[in-house]
Amino acid sequence: MNKNILNTGVQTFIEENWNTDTMSVLLKKPLFEGVSQKELVEQLEAKKKCKEKLPTWFLRPLIYYPNKLNIEQTSSEITAQYKTTLVGGNTLIDLTGGYGIDSYFFSQKMTQITHCEIDENLSKIAAYNYEILGVKNIQCIAENGLYFLAQNNAHFDWIFIDPSRRNDSKEKVFFLADCLPNVPENLDLLFSKANAICIKTSPLLDFSIGLKELKFVKEIHVVAVQNEVKELLWILEKENQNNVTIKTINFTKNTEEIFSFELNEEKETTSEYAKPLNYLYEPNSAILKSGAFKVVGNHFKLKKLHEHSHLYTSENLIDFPGRSFKIEQIIPYQKKALQKLSITKANITTRNFPDTVASIRKKHTIKDGGDVYLFFTTNSDNKLIVLVCTKV
Repeated sequence: MNKNILNTGVQTFIEENWNTDTMSVLLKKPLFEGVSQKELVEQLEAKKKCKEKLPTWFLRPLIYYPNKLNIEQTSSEITAQYKTTLVGGNTLIDLTGGYGIDSYFFSQKMTQITHCEIDENLSKIAAYNYEILGVKNIQCIAENGLYFLAQNNAHFDWIFIDPSRRNDSKEKVFFLADCLPNVPENLDLLFSKANAICIKTSPLLDFSIGLKELKFVKEIHVVAVQNEVKELLWILEKENQNNVTIKTINFTKNTEEIFSFELNEEKETTSEYAKPLNYLYEPNSAILKSGAFKVVGNHFKLKKLHEHSHLYTSENLIDFPGRSFKIEQIIPYQKKALQKLSITKANITTRNFPDTVASIRKKHTIKDGGDVYLFFTTNSDNKLIVLVCTKV
């Protein structure tokens, strides 16, 4: 952590130039004594990434930023705030604290937070920023969180851990056992220090794999922002033997789309099928990731178009956690039928369909955009169809 970056002149430059062309800054001679242009650019790039993702940090003067990779890997404010709804009690230890976003929001809910970060420089940055943000109840430990836990006699109400999805060779990994630290290997240690654990994992982790690697899983939370799944949160409770609850949430600009179900419900539910009716529904990405393909239709009393299409239909419009459309026309997937529509511009989605969106656009000369929505899919008779829709 280069404290020269906190000098008034440097801070004023960052405040006034965070949105500038960083390459032009990088190529200039050093503007400030004790601060390289590379360091200056790192501050500019990281601050810019915080504008939407971390507005509390972006708007606060004198914040020290790590490199932009740390900003890319950290939780957003909206997902960090959601985590606070999952924990309770007085004490929490964050074993992989990083830039400290999750710990900051946990500190607003709980009495005492311990922030462990193996990177000493990043730990210093987090501690400094907590002072600037006026946080008094976070203790920063520049140490491997697991080592600290093993050597400490304290018992915590919660343990939070976000294992790195890269191994020692900096290659991306997808099994929890291949992440750093190895959570499955250390579960006994973790449960000796807390009865409740929250693990943040990549959205790419398959539920079945995670359930095999972990034990005492109580809940899995699928968290999406603007219909993009950002993270999975695994809640483990010591000795829990109950059915796993899946909770999905999609934060849109105007609302929170929430849907929950028991994992075994999906296996036990039978879908009802129908030809397209008046309205079409496409579940949000969190629901699709959760695998609630049958239970979501059953819950909202909708008919499904096809076992593998994951599109739903109804006679009357309902409030649905995803996109809703009015079906204007249903046509077979034939070149002549499409030509008759004379559509040159449309939003295209494919579900359980052999061609890609790019291939369809090229084949039928349809540009992207406009108010028309075309769904290329398969119906319950295994026929390829096109649904011409308008968004509700």
